[in-house]
Amino acid sequence: MKSISGEEGNFEVKIIQSPRYVDPAKCIACGLCAEKCPTKVDNEYDAGLAKRKSIHVKYAQAVPLKYAIDPVHCIFFTKGRCKACEKLCPAKAINFEDKEKEITIQTGAIIISPGCEVFDPKAYDVYGYQRSPNIVTSLEFERMLSASGPLGGHLIRSSDKKEPKKIAWIQCVGSRDVHEGAKAFCSAVCCTYAIKEAIVAKEHSKEPLDTAIFYIDMRTYGKDFERYYNRAREEAGVRFIKSRITQILPMSDTGDLLIRYTDEAQKRIEETFDLVVLSVGLAVPKEAVELAQRLDIHLDPYSFATTSSFEPVRTSKPGIFVCGAFQGPKDIPTSVIESSASAAMAESTLADSRWSMTKTKIIPEETDVRGEFPRIGVFVCKCGTNIAGVLDVPAIAEYARSLPGVVHVEENLFSCSQDTQEKMTQIVKEQKLNRVVVAACSPLTHEILFQETVVNAGINKYLFEMANIRNQCSWVHSGDAKAGTEKAKDLVRMAVGKVGLFEPMSEPQIKINQTALVIGGGLSGMSAAKNLATQGYPTCLIEKSSELGGQAKEIYQTWRGEDVQQNLAKLIQEVQSNPKIDVYLNTELKQVEGFVGNFKSTLQINGNEKVLEHGIAIIATGASELKPDQYLYGKDPRVLTSLDLDNQLIHRDPLLRQARSAVFIQCVGSRIKERPYCSKVCCTHSVLSALRLKEMNPEMDVFIVYRDMRTYGLREDLYREAREKGILFIRYDDSKELTVNRDQEALQVLFTSYVLNREFEIRPDLLILATAIIPPKENPVAKLFKVPVNNDGFFVEAHVKLRPIDFATDGVFVCGLAHSPKPIDESIAHGLGAAARAVTLLSQKEMFGNAIVAFINPESCVGCQGCLKVCPYEAIRYLEDKRICEINEVICKGCGACAATCPSASAQLKSFTGTQIYAQIEKAMAA
Repeated sequence: MKSISGEEGNFEVKIIQSPRYVDPAKCIACGLCAEKCPTKVDNEYDAGLAKRKSIHVKYAQAVPLKYAIDPVHCIFFTKGRCKACEKLCPAKAINFEDKEKEITIQTGAIIISPGCEVFDPKAYDVYGYQRSPNIVTSLEFERMLSASGPLGGHLIRSSDKKEPKKIAWIQCVGSRDVHEGAKAFCSAVCCTYAIKEAIVAKEHSKEPLDTAIFYIDMRTYGKDFERYYNRAREEAGVRFIKSRITQILPMSDTGDLLIRYTDEAQKRIEETFDLVVLSVGLAVPKEAVELAQRLDIHLDPYSFATTSSFEPVRTSKPGIFVCGAFQGPKDIPTSVIESSASAAMAESTLADSRWSMTKTKIIPEETDVRGEFPRIGVFVCKCGTNIAGVLDVPAIAEYARSLPGVVHVEENLFSCSQDTQEKMTQIVKEQKLNRVVVAACSPLTHEILFQETVVNAGINKYLFEMANIRNQCSWVHSGDAKAGTEKAKDLVRMAVGKVGLFEPMSEPQIKINQTALVIGGGLSGMSAAKNLATQGYPTCLIEKSSELGGQAKEIYQTWRGEDVQQNLAKLIQEVQSNPKIDVYLNTELKQVEGFVGNFKSTLQINGNEKVLEHGIAIIATGASELKPDQYLYGKDPRVLTSLDLDNQLIHRDPLLRQARSAVFIQCVGSRIKERPYCSKVCCTHSVLSALRLKEMNPEMDVFIVYRDMRTYGLREDLYREAREKGILFIRYDDSKELTVNRDQEALQVLFTSYVLNREFEIRPDLLILATAIIPPKENPVAKLFKVPVNNDGFFVEAHVKLRPIDFATDGVFVCGLAHSPKPIDESIAHGLGAAARAVTLLSQKEMFGNAIVAFINPESCVGCQGCLKVCPYEAIRYLEDKRICEINEVICKGCGACAATCPSASAQLKSFTGTQIYAQIEKAMAA
């Protein structure tokens, strides 16, 4: 970006587009340029890194796959000769004469997401990273494990190609370190990715692999992360050693690496490893800092974009929003949630302009081919050398010409290229084809593209079939071309046999009711409702209690020190005064009918029922603080939970100043057999509360008794500040009993120190229990919307990384504590993200459903209801009067479970009917 002018709603941005050298519109990802490129990169691990800003063409890995040239390494740019790739490119996509261009963009909002970079251990090389090739970073190790990496996915050392038998991971390299060159914050992701790498490494190793992770605190705080930690330790056999490693000594004769550490019994140990992985942290790239300066947005001392807890994606400059690791170190699910939150904020800014610049694509009128004899066209792709380098493509094409119903066969160099797509469209029209088979790569990546091609030719998109002769033939049979070619013929014959039985299908049109229902009036639910209303959508917000606010009513401050009650009161006022939001208190959801775009919910309001019709639903039902039945809680007024203490801080209880000592006990009810999850907020909350007690009475003795201190991300500064101000942190041995007694009038806390292996006794005036965040025992909302909950009782999203807000049930979304334990800023971002996801539906007046769904033949259905029991989406109902089952095609996802279960073959899946599948089997057996 060159410059920016204007203000929110009316920015003018000038950007410099660097020379691309490879035109992505023309690039067909054949890989010839990468294959023939003579350039070598110094560090072989860098060879696999998918960093588009510095990647060399030889090692491009992107989806969809496109190649780019790195002028830093390219021989033409460094030495003025070569251009081999330009000469070889069959698509003429490479142009070394391309120049930079200045582009002006008029926009109303800006979202910045420049990402992060990993810490470079060469800058602070206390581990000998530059002295041994067997010391690698975690990112380099990822590439070692990858099939597309420099070692082809084989777990071997680069120094001698020897398979390692022992690997060590060193945590917090460049993180949680105040020395010059390192970063003082926690990078938030390293603990979990080290566990993942250790488990995957064991799976890759042919021989039993010894893996050890050296750590300070194991910070597996995310949803299901603790379970992953337990699985690694208890099932996979990963060793976890709590020790800060300061030096790694290379053994010159073998290349092995010596690590000295102190074990849990306080014995000094020397252990050699074949390979050492440095778990490097995250940092803000220099380019991102420069971008922020040009945008005139504020950065914190670590150069992350500053935001507030109550506006977690809004930067200091109105109209500019941030998401991802530029706001602070975070993992993939949180980054994805924040990206949706930023979209929601941008959408609310631009709401008045929605659809004003939309262009409508003109689709050719579809030719009615019903009743016509199949005229099948087969297009066999060479895919450069990906397919033609192994398989005999002309032989496959010639064989296809002999198949019944095939009237045209074409060989394509690259079927997915734009010019070939246009050529295929023309051929379909000229040859009057009414069925199309493409023998090429994976339908997972290219089926949609080829369906669009046949649609452009006036053919129904469901009269198309793919044969995957790349993944299933040329790739897996690269050593036996003859067998691969014969198998490709089989796949083509099967595809032709199946497509000949296809009939045109139409996607159902679903009208969208543009009203939203938000269930739960906490911070997350109110944030979602407010954003939806700001975008112009009528929203119904229901809350089962008598007031809005949820758990936030009990919280004193955020981790940044913001006044929660003040900000909460402001949000409640904004929600209640918004004319687009109908707030219903003392209201419960009693019944839900319908499907995406057309839900009908029955609300019970103070004993009266009201039916609400709405297009989407956001579940923000929250969670609560565990009230324990241990440690004298409820029996002694000096024993409090974290929220009890917050309540006293909110009301400025004078008794707090009189306390001479306080003890915080962490993980009360969390990380135990009954609740094997981390509640995420407790460590930071306790540290913050301890600091407030110290501020009230600097002479107070404050102790935090913990297992792992999980002040993740930028919260690490609070942990450091607490230690500097004299708050004592004592790690206790959770394998031994921790007890709280009353000795006459004094409280007595007894536990065993993990470090000293000695029993401690503290007699505090205050005892604060950091208790678990727990979901409700009964969850009627989950049953009403037919959405799942996990073993802990939290809702299960559609995909933990890619769809952390959606459910598999279309039109229903989740946010806040209902999803998992999280702090205020993340809950609000989650609520905003849910609003953004909901608007993808609400912004449409109608949408198309899925055509490939199941259907039940009423003539042969015997009403056994076997399909009813196996349908994971509850898309089937039993008609009592007719004694048969019926499928709601709008809800059906086409999984085929009913078809596989039905004993009378009455349930069938469109495009995968029994007749079509048997036709494929018969064609396969005909070989």
